[in-house]
Amino acid sequence: MEITEFVETLRLDGGLLADAAEEAGPEAAIPACPEWRMRDLVTHIGRVHRWAAGIVTQGAQQPSRPAEAPDLADDELVAWLREGHHHLVLALHAAPRDLAAWTFWPAPSPLAFWARRQAHETSVHRVDAQQALGAALTPLPSAFAADGIDELLTGIHSLDRSALRTDVPRTLRVRATDSPGAKWTVHLSDAPPRMVRTSAPDGPGEAAKPADCTIEGPAEELYLALWNRLPWDTMTITGDEALTRLWREHAGI
Repeated sequence: MEITEFVETLRLDGGLLADAAEEAGPEAAIPACPEWRMRDLVTHIGRVHRWAAGIVTQGAQQPSRPAEAPDLADDELVAWLREGHHHLVLALHAAPRDLAAWTFWPAPSPLAFWARRQAHETSVHRVDAQQALGAALTPLPSAFAADGIDELLTGIHSLDRSALRTDVPRTLRVRATDSPGAKWTVHLSDAPPRMVRTSAPDGPGEAAKPADCTIEGPAEELYLALWNRLPWDTMTITGDEALTRLWREHAGI
């Protein structure tokens, strides 16, 4: 996907998130994060948007953490969220293509990394807000959802902090049924997971190898299930279902 597509998705989903948060109210429970209320969700994403905007506009080279949120009344939170989201969208639009900035993992460019990461961060939390409201979920394009699966598998769970580990080596295959080439093999062990895209040069040989468990479904449903935002009973699962339980229990972000 192009950087402009990620920024446009960020723009749209950020607005939908704020709308749902405003309608649901600060006390609405977040189904995927039982310890959170809507005010916690809004505070989290507002902090993250401002942090990312700062990295992009300042070209920050060193790792940092989001600043604490200001002490705001409940009726000020959504406006604060909208303001930070707006600044992030503007920052990404205005950033030079050769932006130099810190990233969590290798990417085609720092600008591509931050546009992609913030688009998926915002989309997943937009789902949280709409679920808290009890509203129908706004559909995600299959290409964006498949990209989000790739980011989750090859980015987030490539980090040392991933708790997705097994004592005995196992393999998990993930496939989006409505997205050509959207297939991954996840090699599990006592180390951080190793992901192989089957669309990569070594993909066809990798895909021919048997997996201990295979999970298949439409890209959007698979994306949200892997983020633990939708139940897994809509997925087609073959093989050892203990690996899906492992995911649900240890792959939370």
